[in-house]
Amino acid sequence: MYQNLRQFLAYLRQEKMLAEIEAEVDPYLELPEIHRRVIDAEGPALLFTKVKGSSFPVVTNMFGTSRRVDLAVGPKPERIVQQAVKALPSLVPPRLKTLWQEREWLTSLTKIGLRTVKEGQAPVLEVREQTVDLRKLPALTSWPEDGGPFITLPLVYTEHPATGEHNLGMYRIHIQEAAQTGIHWQIHKGGGFHHYEAERLGQDLPVTLFMGGPPALILAAIAPLPEMLPELIFTSFLMGEKLSRVQTEAHPHPLIAEAEFAFCGMVPAKVRRPEGPFGDHYGYYSLEHDFPVFKIHTVFRRRDAIYPATVVGKPRQEDYFIGEYLQALLAPLFPVVMPGVKSLWTYAETGFHALAAAVVRESYHREAVAHAWRILGEGQLTLTKFLLITDIPTDFSHFKGLLETVLERFEPEADLIIIPETSMDTLDYTGRRLNHGSKAVMLGLGSPKKKLPEEYTGGKLPQIPEARPFCPGCLVLQAPAFSGQEHLAQDLLDLVQEEGRKEWPLYILVDDLEHALDQTGFLWQVFTRFDPAHDIYVKTEVKHNRLVYQGPMIIDARMKPGYPKELVPDPETVKLVDRRWQEYGLKLPN
Repeated sequence: MYQNLRQFLAYLRQEKMLAEIEAEVDPYLELPEIHRRVIDAEGPALLFTKVKGSSFPVVTNMFGTSRRVDLAVGPKPERIVQQAVKALPSLVPPRLKTLWQEREWLTSLTKIGLRTVKEGQAPVLEVREQTVDLRKLPALTSWPEDGGPFITLPLVYTEHPATGEHNLGMYRIHIQEAAQTGIHWQIHKGGGFHHYEAERLGQDLPVTLFMGGPPALILAAIAPLPEMLPELIFTSFLMGEKLSRVQTEAHPHPLIAEAEFAFCGMVPAKVRRPEGPFGDHYGYYSLEHDFPVFKIHTVFRRRDAIYPATVVGKPRQEDYFIGEYLQALLAPLFPVVMPGVKSLWTYAETGFHALAAAVVRESYHREAVAHAWRILGEGQLTLTKFLLITDIPTDFSHFKGLLETVLERFEPEADLIIIPETSMDTLDYTGRRLNHGSKAVMLGLGSPKKKLPEEYTGGKLPQIPEARPFCPGCLVLQAPAFSGQEHLAQDLLDLVQEEGRKEWPLYILVDDLEHALDQTGFLWQVFTRFDPAHDIYVKTEVKHNRLVYQGPMIIDARMKPGYPKELVPDPETVKLVDRRWQEYGLKLPN
């Protein structure tokens, strides 16, 4: 496939999937507003050739449709994964006849790996800058309350200080000074582990920040890979050929030969500085907190480097399409890694970590609970906040159907597990404290236990002007703002036990009912606004040292004090882009 960014852009241009904007555009708010409109319309990738304050062109929205993500790597990786999983039982132990039968995809694996090229074969070395000034980059300020410009497609390379094992991750980079940035390590991510080990040893951590390179490199940096699978090897697998690197005396790490930029430096031990705020992929601002800093001593780049960027915010943005592709690619591996887990999905609309669902084996009583623990102990899945479990095959893409399947089998006294005092995704503030929160598991197993209501006939509830079903069994309630009505969910518990109401197993309080009834709006508004231990309300008693719950269950998914603000574009920038739209020369699909 594509060895570098340029080859991919050339193909997109050929297929009329790339629009070039020649008018001068400001990376402060204006460019991101254009990007958001184009991705909303499922429009093309964007190449901004004249960016205010910088000599580098900017490319965005490369992965803004499922089609373009597929084009970035082609169908071969998915086919190999499927063939490998299917063949695995017959390959253990290996037999010559079986190996011969599977020779096509096995042979393709011999092309995977890393290779070292000479300096003259590495375009990233064309320019070397030792006087570093990051302010010359066309870094984006995407939202009006962002703490400054950010590098939004950073490929951050680190190595374990003791073992040398590498990690390539995407951790946002806040430009703070000419040669210094903040680096937003998130918990349970490889770069953060390496930094933790380096600090424990009292060492600074060498870091290389790449931009560009093969499109597969960007996808690999985002992929939720098992710890034992290196991202650069996964990149090579997606490319279908070896990944080229080059060694330089200026830095201990080898550099990606086909990258657009390579920023070389280190993260000093025990140094912290305020980082953020930043409008992130949850659809809210993540707040200012102290994070490590990245000090850069050398920049390598192509002579005519292109600056790749993205914009995150409320779903659906570019990260949605990348996440969907990677999940579909890796999904066949889940039953291999976690026997008994037949299929699994996390929901991009919730920021991925806030909601996962799985179909599991239930061959004996409560086996499904063991599989739930297995999921919650696997890699980045440990950050899952709410986990739906069933043993009924279901289409994860149709969430209403999935929730209905669970609810008609769900009995709170046996099937609701709330786990307080756990870790939480760094970007999820519902736990009321950074990196702290809780989890819940909701099971729906076996044969249906009830017929779910489809129409609400229980009469008006106090303080609730409107109630509408999301799906059979789930009633969404328009509620007043949380402040001043903090006890509303608790007050409703007795009322939902009454005839005409107790038949609904799940009630959800929301701020905006109108936008909580389609799948994307429901998933985003509900699962990004509650913490299980704080915000699930259900009749509870203690029996034999365990909590026993009695339904119905109420989830208070309203915005709470201390939650970050929802992302809203700057009104003046919206007007500016409206006025200038014809200058951009963009024609969007209807």
